[in-house]
Amino acid sequence: MSNKTSLSFVDQCLIQVDQALRSCVPGASEARRSSPAEKLDETSMTESERKHAAGLMRINHTGEVCAQALYQGQATTAKLEDVRASMEQAADEEVDHLAWCEERLQQLDSQTSILNPLWYGLSFGMGAAAGIAGDKWSLGFVAETEDQVCEHLEEHLEELPDEDLKSKAILQQMIIDEKNHGDSARQAGGSELPAPIKHGMTLMSQVMKKTTYRI
Repeated sequence: MSNKTSLSFVDQCLIQVDQALRSCVPGASEARRSSPAEKLDETSMTESERKHAAGLMRINHTGEVCAQALYQGQATTAKLEDVRASMEQAADEEVDHLAWCEERLQQLDSQTSILNPLWYGLSFGMGAAAGIAGDKWSLGFVAETEDQVCEHLEEHLEELPDEDLKSKAILQQMIIDEKNHGDSARQAGGSELPAPIKHGMTLMSQVMKKTTYRI
């Protein structure tokens, strides 16, 4: 069970700053599980295929930065202790994805997006707002977020070069984990979000994907 409620406001702020740095600074995240790509051999790709794979994995990495921020924002404002603890646990599990994507980008001779701090801040604010709205809406927000994440991960599986088996293995495991998070949020009482909010989330996701593909 979380003990954040016993911490001072300053302590909680410091914790959030630390979490933001761990999410946005390259090399700061450490996975608990081995990468699904660890035992797969690197395959030959053309320069254009490698750049395309790197662009897709950069999007996926930024998506995990956003997920960290969303969960942290929701945990900060969640009203029920068990919901707060659930958000924190989900954020911990997402760290694996963050580290796996970053490692894969290094293997592709690329780097994470320089816009990650911006996306972290926006996502944290959205998560905090969802938590303020109420735990059922916060959980519903998680479920919808995970649905959209799974959708774009499945699209990326199709778009990745056939030879990039390592990136594909990472995305396949990420899809399994994200679906579990979404199902857990619904089972915990998450409400279906109104269509305009879903549409707004989709638009924000599209902007993120277009900007982080190259930078």
